[in-house]
Amino acid sequence: MRLKFILLLALAACGLTASAQNNNSSAAYVQAKAPLRQNPYIELPLGAIKPQGWMREMLVRAKNGATGNLDKLYPLVMGKRNGWLGGDGDRWERGPYWIDGLLPLAYILQDKELIAKVKPWIEWSIKTQRPDGYFGPANDLGPERGIQRDNAQDWWPKMVMLKVLQQYYSATGDKRIIKLMTNYFKYQLKELPTKPLDHWTFWARYRGGDNLAMVYWLYNITGDKFLLDLGELLHKQTFDYTNAFLNTDLLSTDYSIHGVNLAEGMKEPIVYYQHHPEARYADAMTKAFKDLRKFDESVPGLFGGDESLHGNNPTQGSELCTAVEMMYTLENGLAISGDVSYADHLERIAFNALPTQINEDYTTHQYFQQANQVMLTRQTRNFDVNHDGTDLCYGLLTGYPCCTSNMHQGWPKFVQNLWYATPDKGVAALVYTASEVDAYVADNQKVNIKEETNYPFDEHIKFTVNFAKKGTSAVFPLHLRVPKWCAVASVKVNGAEVQQGKAGEIVKLNRTWKSGDVVELTLPMHIFKNTWYENSMSVERGPIVYALKIGEQEKQVTNTKDPQEYGDTYLEVRPTTPWNYGLIRTDDDKLAGAYKVENVKPAGNFPWTQAAAPIQIKTKGRRIPTWQLYNEMAGPQPYGNIWNFVTDKQEEELTLIPYGCTRLRISLFPVIDKK
Repeated sequence: MRLKFILLLALAACGLTASAQNNNSSAAYVQAKAPLRQNPYIELPLGAIKPQGWMREMLVRAKNGATGNLDKLYPLVMGKRNGWLGGDGDRWERGPYWIDGLLPLAYILQDKELIAKVKPWIEWSIKTQRPDGYFGPANDLGPERGIQRDNAQDWWPKMVMLKVLQQYYSATGDKRIIKLMTNYFKYQLKELPTKPLDHWTFWARYRGGDNLAMVYWLYNITGDKFLLDLGELLHKQTFDYTNAFLNTDLLSTDYSIHGVNLAEGMKEPIVYYQHHPEARYADAMTKAFKDLRKFDESVPGLFGGDESLHGNNPTQGSELCTAVEMMYTLENGLAISGDVSYADHLERIAFNALPTQINEDYTTHQYFQQANQVMLTRQTRNFDVNHDGTDLCYGLLTGYPCCTSNMHQGWPKFVQNLWYATPDKGVAALVYTASEVDAYVADNQKVNIKEETNYPFDEHIKFTVNFAKKGTSAVFPLHLRVPKWCAVASVKVNGAEVQQGKAGEIVKLNRTWKSGDVVELTLPMHIFKNTWYENSMSVERGPIVYALKIGEQEKQVTNTKDPQEYGDTYLEVRPTTPWNYGLIRTDDDKLAGAYKVENVKPAGNFPWTQAAAPIQIKTKGRRIPTWQLYNEMAGPQPYGNIWNFVTDKQEEELTLIPYGCTRLRISLFPVIDKK
């Protein structure tokens, strides 16, 4: 007994108690307590899902790159002086942002070194809780580059740390987190009436949905009624996204809202829907995404927000923080509503925008990316906010360091949402990539399901079922999503076709499963096109957008002008081949003939570079002489539906590669007539 106690202490010191404390039965799954609505999909404990293939390689590169080493790469802010470690440095959002990605990475990989790096942030937060419930730095540093706000206790950075603490509990079952959050929420309930969310800065008012989500999560564990009262207060003080989406022109007007505030905050109606399942809260999110697509969104699933909302011109920038926060919003929307269109949108961002905005060794990033991006140089461009022209260059600190701190949550949280438990005692695979999951199904039977695939490059996905105990069988449903781009999916079990699924459906396989059962899901991919800004055309196949392959010339620049603000070095990239092409007008029923898909090489451990692109598409196009550089960008987009448009006479063969494999690209093309 004493030996067992010593072993548990040792495991706790390493933060590796998930299997012993928190993942030992389906009872660990956080399900709804009345009056909260039961969500159709339930988050699994952190560590239950293990990525494989290229997805695991992404996490390993993050570990070896900036996510695992930001304290060394950015010591001025993330080192021991950080206010969230008790130091005299930054006490606002940057430290919590980093840990919000580092912690799930550490526990997904079960990496002892990373877990040891996370633990001091957790322990310091717990240690600082006052008798009145407040925790964290005694006063915060605001966003204005180090201007101290004496006696300010800004609600916003605590919202990020609450997400960190919730994930830590999911991984470890540490009951101290429940106590800390309960006492802090009592403090909020007492203080918010006189010090509302926007008392010190406006950020919390726009991002209150994150706070509300943590309140509901805790209620589902403790059932404390005061949490529902706090939820009402938080909803009242948060920007009214429901009304804004349903009844105003917020999303059709440039500069109407900060882009990251929108990406992060727009989940609030669907989060509140858990307590008030009225149609208008779900409808608000649906209409918001519809309006974004109409007025602001571009082909990789993001919108012009550089930094305020700025339309859908393909040369407008989209912030890296927007990508990872929008992914988190979509993950919440999917689990709460069950609307599979959120999974489609999530994959669109993850498989297009995110891989290209962070470099291959995960040490540098772009602050803004453009859908049509033909020159990455230090240059002031037509963005709402410029940071001395560094916004498109790859660097550790280029643009503004919020993204340096916040980019780390993207891939780990994506992995955490590949699989879900379901209220019908089953398991759901709603977002696809190579992985395996340990889950409890049926009558608390532990099952392991291995997912083998080269998705999103390949249309075949294989699932293999195995139970922990030999000879076990169990009846439970396996839920599989059919993306909206897939007309008809086929499902085989042990080699025999059992079902077909239509676009946008959930296929539910409810049967008696035994170890060794194999499910094969085929999602036939075809070339299709979409219409965007100025009637431009995108070329897509499955969840991947294809973009023009452009020759690159790199230049590593030593920054002697402002290294403290934007880093010691940054990378510029210039084109070495033409980019100003239009695509030949082609009817939908003839796309397969005009666009030839070529499997160049197997999808390796890291497919997200131009050289490693596993698939390319060959097609024809002609250059448009009047479409030239403007301010070191692709000039004004030629309208894509003008007959007899002036172009070169000679057609050229063009190579298109996955958007996520590009740094320079044209992904929205003018459409021209065939001569």
